[in-house]
Amino acid sequence: KGTIHLFRKSQRSLVGKLTHEFRLVAADRRSWKILLFGAINLVCIGFLLMWCSSTNSIALTAYTYLTIFDLFSLVTCLISYWVMMKKPSPVYSFGFERFEVLAVFASTVLAQLGALFILKESAERFLEQPEIHTGRLLVGTFVALFFNLFTMLSIRNKPFAYVSEAASTSWLQEHVADLSRSICGIIPGLSSIFLPRMNPFVLIDIAGALALCITYMLIEINNYFAVDTASAIAIALMTFGTMYPMSVYSGKVLLQTTPPHVIGQLDKLLREVSTLDGVLEVRNEHFWTLGFGTLAGSVHVRIRRDANEQMVLAHVTNRLYTLVSTLTVQIFKDDWIRPTLSSVPIANNILNLSDHHIIPMPSLKAADNLNPVTSTPAKPSSPPPEFSFNTPGKNVSPVILLNTQTRPYGLGFNHGSAPYSSVLNQGFGIPGVGATQGFRTGFTNVPSRYGTNTRGQPRP
Repeated sequence: KGTIHLFRKSQRSLVGKLTHEFRLVAADRRSWKILLFGAINLVCIGFLLMWCSSTNSIALTAYTYLTIFDLFSLVTCLISYWVMMKKPSPVYSFGFERFEVLAVFASTVLAQLGALFILKESAERFLEQPEIHTGRLLVGTFVALFFNLFTMLSIRNKPFAYVSEAASTSWLQEHVADLSRSICGIIPGLSSIFLPRMNPFVLIDIAGALALCITYMLIEINNYFAVDTASAIAIALMTFGTMYPMSVYSGKVLLQTTPPHVIGQLDKLLREVSTLDGVLEVRNEHFWTLGFGTLAGSVHVRIRRDANEQMVLAHVTNRLYTLVSTLTVQIFKDDWIRPTLSSVPIANNILNLSDHHIIPMPSLKAADNLNPVTSTPAKPSSPPPEFSFNTPGKNVSPVILLNTQTRPYGLGFNHGSAPYSSVLNQGFGIPGVGATQGFRTGFTNVPSRYGTNTRGQPRP
């Protein structure tokens, strides 16, 4: 018997992990058909690339890129089967559905990059057009068309089928839809085939093959080689226009945005939840598309203090679960807002006030113009009394006075009332006029600094 090593984890390389997951997918018999089509696709791509080199046709190369895109779609279908087999894990708590979204996004973006490469090569060929050999041009066209249609119609690709229906229509589909309405107006029996809109992948395969057939005929009749470059540009534009709406839709899913077609339904459900018994507020709601056809969301619900949490949770979940399959609801009860005492320590300069206090005092020039009885200006042409006082902070300069009295607690308060005679004998604290001992009143709670409260903190 071997030695038992506790707490030892087996470390697998990236290749080993991919091999393990591939074996997991290959164990399902439904994936055998996809693997078979993938092998045939590789053989077909090899032959088409050789024929593109022998014919020197860039239009056939652009059409071959559609066959390479079919290979990407088969890989996406395998990933979809793998996602169905995997269960949520602590790392991926929402499951692995976003992997197939990422596969669709990567496939469509790569197809658009291939179209941009064709456009770049076509621009260079307009300057110097090479000779096109039509020996295997038509053969390669029909081989690629047959394999593309056979692959699209034989295998049910769930991710691309959903995206092609949910994404917005391409310009090629819109033009074909207008033409189909005209044809169906003459022959109503074709409405089930051409309406409401055709499959974008089947449409681009047929349109590309038609462009190659026109190229073959024009080159055979008039040796017009520039039509090959024009056909390549047309196929690249159709590819880009078809894949772009799918890239936008899958990209919005990856960005966790809310689908536009469910916003109205979500608002209606949230209004119904807010009217439930015990619910006070619904806030912090966030809903996003987890995968194709799967909506996830989270919401906070504030309820009354006497409400039953489990009952409210059951009602809220029952209302939202009809639309949101993966839902997180956080229930918290309402709490009264009570004023809390500040626990911040008071600064030392407030607790340990020195014997010097800053008291705003009127200037000597202003004191000469005041009536000592009413404290109002003596001139009749001055503004009303309520605008005549010297407001602290505007026309008043602070005066530092020495305080010789002992104050308890170091807060600068006088405890106990002072004698009336002492109040009159202390003066106004103006340098050179009265005593420099400070301004005192008979009130015990009046602070010694204007603009401060009883604790010495500045007022706002």
